[in-house]
Parts: sequence; C-alpha cells; structure tokens
Amino acid sequence: MLAIILQAVAGSALGKFGAAIGAGIAAIAAGIGIGKIGKSALESSARQPEAAGGIRTTAIIIAALIEGACLFAILVCLLGITG
Repeated sequence: MLAIILQAVAGSALGKFGAAIGAGIAAIAAGIGIGKIGKSALESSARQPEAAGGIRTTAIIIAALIEGACLFAILVCLLGITG
C-alpha cells in the first residue's frame, strides 16, 4: 500500500515538495522532543539528585527511540522524493 502511494505522489512536483517539507517537520519535531526530554531530565535530577543516574539512563533510551522514529520518517519522505 505504501509503495503505491509513494509511486503516485513521486511523479508530481507538488508531491516532492510535500515530501521535503515532511522530512523537515520530522527533524524539527525530533529536536523539540529531545529538548523536552533533556529539560525534564535536568529538572527531575535537580529535585532528586540521588536518582540522577537512573534518570539519565532513561532519558538517553527515550531520546534514542525518538531519534529512530525521526530517521524512519525522514527515510519515508526521501523515498517519496526519489521514488
């Protein structure tokens, strides 16, 4: 299903523009999400310094998951551009 949609959209210039905008939005959203994770981790570490190690580990894992989702979204958008 995704391949059919990508083939239909890839032929038009508007589809390529939309894919480029989608890749940019995905990157910006990932940056905002990782920034919010960092802010929350810093605030919670300041409240409870003895739990800083666990908070840091959890924040890194969540940031990696967001990064993976962002890379997948950018890959789908790039497939729309080149497909």
